[in-house]
Amino acid sequence: MSVFRSILFYLVLLFGTLLIAATLLSLQLDSRYWYIKILNFPRLQITVALLLCLLFYAIFSKPWTTLRILFVAGLLISIGLQAAILYPYLPFAPKAVASADSIDENEGKREFSVLVANVYMKNRQTQGLIQSIQDREPTFVLALEVDRWWVEQLSVLKSTYPYCIEKPEDNTYGMALYSRIPLEAYEVLYLNQAHVPFFRVKVTLPNGPQMQLLTLHPVPPKPSEYPDNIGEKEVALVKAGRIIAQDSLPTVVAGDFNDVGWSYNSRHFEAVSRLGDVRHGRGLYNTFNPQSVLWRWPLDYVYVSKEFTVLEVKRLAEYGSDHFPYYVKLHWTP
Repeated sequence: MSVFRSILFYLVLLFGTLLIAATLLSLQLDSRYWYIKILNFPRLQITVALLLCLLFYAIFSKPWTTLRILFVAGLLISIGLQAAILYPYLPFAPKAVASADSIDENEGKREFSVLVANVYMKNRQTQGLIQSIQDREPTFVLALEVDRWWVEQLSVLKSTYPYCIEKPEDNTYGMALYSRIPLEAYEVLYLNQAHVPFFRVKVTLPNGPQMQLLTLHPVPPKPSEYPDNIGEKEVALVKAGRIIAQDSLPTVVAGDFNDVGWSYNSRHFEAVSRLGDVRHGRGLYNTFNPQSVLWRWPLDYVYVSKEFTVLEVKRLAEYGSDHFPYYVKLHWTP
């Protein structure tokens, strides 16, 4: 084996061992340690890296000793574990929320849509987002990370979205909800930390039932200059799930979860709330981060109860934020 091939061989061996360790550590589902929690995020990237390690190791490894066979087995098991966790988000996996069948003109009145946009508080580019809203004409617009400057900029929406709740904050957890239909009742909830608001809204859909809409933006599982939950379990999502489970109204949840849907916290929320993630069986729709082609994963979500079916799920064009807007069109199916 040449010196160059020998160096590559040992680099693949080292890198592959680290990837196997990262895969096994990521299975500590309810870890309090942020550096273990974040291993949940790049599962697709780790899977691709494991496949590349397997390919290069097969090329460079001769003869096949027992230790080398064990290493390959570790790569294959890690690939299988990562693939099993990602599988529900692949387009050919079963859908957690059914697609809407063809609908007639009268049933079309039961349609509504949600656009989730984490604006990135420091971002000062607004036109792209406003253009996406005007193009899509969603029923609800949820803007996250809004400070007072962003609330002022989004005031142009009020001519077509006359019903709104605005809670600007300078800690990246401001929230604003704009609606085309009347908000019959609403609460601003603080489920875990002060100045991190969640909204609970009741509306009546045109030609449809009264429903509740919860808008969420839990803090991230990593160190931050802003609120975070380092060293703690995520409790805000679980509290929100319990609130939903206690109410019989048809429910839609939208927001930036600051977590991936396959994490322990997100799946625990799904189990407690008994809601379905519209992504399941449709694709990843990575909404974070437009500035990086490699390091992307889904952070923005829409969950719904069994009364709803899906007409469209789409990631919209970037506009200067560190999140793509996320658009979901739904149909109430009695």
